[in-house]
Amino acid sequence: MTTDHGYPAVRMYIAGEWCQGATGQTAPIVNPATEEVIGDVPLATTADLDRALDAAAQGFQVWRATPVTERTRILHAAADLIAERAAEIGRISTQEQGKPLGESTGEARRTAGTLRWHADDARRAYGRIVPTDPGTVLTVRREPIGPVAAFVPWNFPVGGPNRKISSALAAGCSLVIKASEETPATAMELVRCYADAGLPPGVLNLVFGEPAEVSEHLISSPVTRLVAFTGSVPVGKLLAARSGQVMKPSLMELGGHAPVIVCADADPVTAARKAARAKWANAGQVCTSPSRFLVHESIVAEFTAEFVKAAEAVVVGDGLDASTGMGPLANERRLKAMERLTADAVARGAKLLTGGVRLDRPGYFFAPTVLSDVPEEAELLSEEPFGPLAPIVSFRDLDEALAIANSLPYGLAAYGFTDSAATAEKLSAELEAGILSINHCGGSVHEAPSGGVKDSGYGREGGPEALDAYLITKRVSHLLVP
Repeated sequence: MTTDHGYPAVRMYIAGEWCQGATGQTAPIVNPATEEVIGDVPLATTADLDRALDAAAQGFQVWRATPVTERTRILHAAADLIAERAAEIGRISTQEQGKPLGESTGEARRTAGTLRWHADDARRAYGRIVPTDPGTVLTVRREPIGPVAAFVPWNFPVGGPNRKISSALAAGCSLVIKASEETPATAMELVRCYADAGLPPGVLNLVFGEPAEVSEHLISSPVTRLVAFTGSVPVGKLLAARSGQVMKPSLMELGGHAPVIVCADADPVTAARKAARAKWANAGQVCTSPSRFLVHESIVAEFTAEFVKAAEAVVVGDGLDASTGMGPLANERRLKAMERLTADAVARGAKLLTGGVRLDRPGYFFAPTVLSDVPEEAELLSEEPFGPLAPIVSFRDLDEALAIANSLPYGLAAYGFTDSAATAEKLSAELEAGILSINHCGGSVHEAPSGGVKDSGYGREGGPEALDAYLITKRVSHLLVP
């Protein structure tokens, strides 16, 4: 069933059934490109959450006992469905999140690849035999940790939920996932692919609701064995603290404020083009988005000129329009944050080179914005913008740039541009970040780990490390002869 906007009627998925909340309470879903209400999202009550937890507890017993070959078959079937439905999933994602259709569809296709990787990697979750005394067999085994409570934001409506779902299911866990109320239909269609692939009822449960109430209930439940969260640093700290109070491990992928160091030997034009392309992706609403541009003083003028040129060439519009290069921000909150950070930087002496304003049209559109000579005390250099703001700062030597880059409590992603192998190694050794890209601003890949250090969280998603949080390590010492 769809609405008049061609948008699906949103439902939760509990114990293998599509359902509304027990009370019928809903919240509006807004298209950020038009500000029109395009649907309603059901909000879970504690009774709904308890049903989901009970289902996850029962589903875990079924799923953990399912042979890994059968689990892998089902997950590959789900990946095939995601790939087949990528265009439709992408269209829905663009309607409710705003990013250009090419980005949304590409995200769905990459999600299928991530699922395939995790499904296959679960077949290699090996234990080991440890040499010990004669008559004793000492083994180390990897087993699924149990039902997972997962929480994901709105900026990657397909990839965000799937990182948690694919890792948990591949490891043999069940889960209750609370996806964003702002992008619920995308998560629903993702879960539908798993359901249609034959996933047993109760193994995967999707809910929506008031974030604080849902997180408190799911984390406190004795059913939950792991808390997996992607989101802001302040909320992550609250959930990690609550998890610790009830002695549950947690996986935290939190925000950052990614520096880009452009060294004196780098090509400033090439660096600016690559950095700008990454900056405007998803309107800057990416945890790993490049957001502090530190450029050597000898090339900062060339870099800045090319960056401004790239910003002014971006076509801003509805993500469903094929000509659009950057869509709207996700909500009114992000617009106000952009206006505040820009005004503060200019008031403190920064030069506004382009953008800096909300576009005069319906929708949450903000112009790609470039600022130069941004002073250290500007909020924009210490607060993650999570939007299309690009502050440029010059530096004299690499040690100064590294000190600026490492001065914040965040450490998610960082980027560097240099033609020197020695300088690249210095960046690799000294930048305090869990993710580093040199001579490009590439994003996460499913075959390698992603995650942060310092306030940007702990644990890793992607690569062989992705399953670690979802598996426990059990030591078994078997005396053969009493």
